[in-house]
Amino acid sequence: MKKISYKYQIAALLLFFMTSCHKELDMFPANTFTSEDAYKNEAGYKQVLARVYGSMVLTSQNAPATSGAGNGDVKGVDEGFSDFFRNYWTAQDMSTDMAKWKWADEGLYDMQFNKWGAGNALVEGLYGRCQLVVTYANEFIRESTPEKVSGRGITGTAAAEIAKMRLEARFVRAYQYWVLMDLFGNPGFTTDEDQIGKFNPKQITRAELFTYVEKELKDIETQLMDPRTNEYGRADKAAAWALLARLYLNAEVYTGTAKYTEAITYSKKVIDAGYSLMSNYQWLFLADNNVGNTEAIWTLNYDGLRSQSYGGATFLINGTSNANMTDITGLGSWNAMRATEKIPMLFPDVSGTQDKRSLWYTSGQTLELTDYFDYSTGFPTTKFRNKTRAGAFGNDLGRTFSDVDIPVFRLAEMYLIYAEAVKRGGTGGTDAQAVTYLNLIRQRAYGNTSGNISSYDLSFIIDERARELYWEGFRRMDLIRFNRYAEGTYLWPWKGGVKNGTAFESYRKIFPIPANQISANPNLKQNPGY
Repeated sequence: MKKISYKYQIAALLLFFMTSCHKELDMFPANTFTSEDAYKNEAGYKQVLARVYGSMVLTSQNAPATSGAGNGDVKGVDEGFSDFFRNYWTAQDMSTDMAKWKWADEGLYDMQFNKWGAGNALVEGLYGRCQLVVTYANEFIRESTPEKVSGRGITGTAAAEIAKMRLEARFVRAYQYWVLMDLFGNPGFTTDEDQIGKFNPKQITRAELFTYVEKELKDIETQLMDPRTNEYGRADKAAAWALLARLYLNAEVYTGTAKYTEAITYSKKVIDAGYSLMSNYQWLFLADNNVGNTEAIWTLNYDGLRSQSYGGATFLINGTSNANMTDITGLGSWNAMRATEKIPMLFPDVSGTQDKRSLWYTSGQTLELTDYFDYSTGFPTTKFRNKTRAGAFGNDLGRTFSDVDIPVFRLAEMYLIYAEAVKRGGTGGTDAQAVTYLNLIRQRAYGNTSGNISSYDLSFIIDERARELYWEGFRRMDLIRFNRYAEGTYLWPWKGGVKNGTAFESYRKIFPIPANQISANPNLKQNPGY
């Protein structure tokens, strides 16, 4: 399947995208490249749209942190941590029982021990990268109005294609604002209607942002391209439906008002849109997972040659591997990251003999993560591998950078959303249909019907979500929804910085607004507790 390519080099695009709320504009070389040069035809618009998508995949080489919206780079932090997904995954999975990292990278210990503050470098990096993507999307949306397009002499089919691209930019912006709402609650907020130039973005509340994201998605859902008709990696109607389903599943956390009926409605829209589970679970996480992928709804596309970075699956694979695993995982070995025992123990056996989703490297490793600094304690996963289905290594002959695309939304998640929303009292679905969907997931996992269930409860759902979605960036929001994140009723090794686990402050269910953002913008107020 053809991927949208993020790799094109118009260095000056960075210049006109960075508005003057960023103080370090002088770090980019002066030139005369303008928006009119970039937006002169359909091809130019598509290149800029690729930059909007690519801002979630490409990284920067240790540029200074900005004091405005932010560029996702933080002094003293590995360049790979300017990758959106690496930062997002770290917040969602590494702050939980899912994964732990032994290196003393700046900010990581506090992230893993649930002790982060407003000056945490990784918190700053994630917030800044999300706001940077929003900045790019806003700029594209401003420059793709019907008036701007016609004023440049672009008409007919080309103008219609640009109108579709504009909808995709609105989707990317909505997705990033969902991320900011989920993680930061009350972030700074700008749209294409805000002035261009030096100004302080206003702050929006979590409830207001929920309404905004919901309205945006519902406005564009019928106008986006039909499911599976756009280029792989570009948004379509199903991507909007999938984000709405996830938004509604967590609505009670975000706003205090449950919307499980809506979660059923939108997960079912995706389910009925012609997707099907891949026959082999492992294929979803290989170097050629773009080929014939019938399950992926929207992906972040990585390429070991054309979009090299230390984020994405490059981070997941290298970070997990030791020297004995490289022929399995297809990349190098950083000897850094393992799961706590809580996740492997959710499977009937860690070997994967029964449930083939259980993908762990156990040789020379202990199940229990008893020594935080000893890599041999805890199991690393082999779920993500930079190898093809045929066993070949990825495109990068140096075996440094991964080709594995990150699935942001996939069909199995929609099955799980449907089942959970039904069990939580949503209408429009049935237990019987939910069991059917859950058994489709489990039949793939087991290779037969031996793992089938006849009924389920919410405890089964959170465990099944971990079995199906582990290492994909879901765990924090799941634990919060099930009241298991900060609470002392569910403990994991090193929770709260204690070997056997302890409860931590409930205000940490939302991350702080970075201190550098608050110092630069008097409109921003800190989240409670920080």
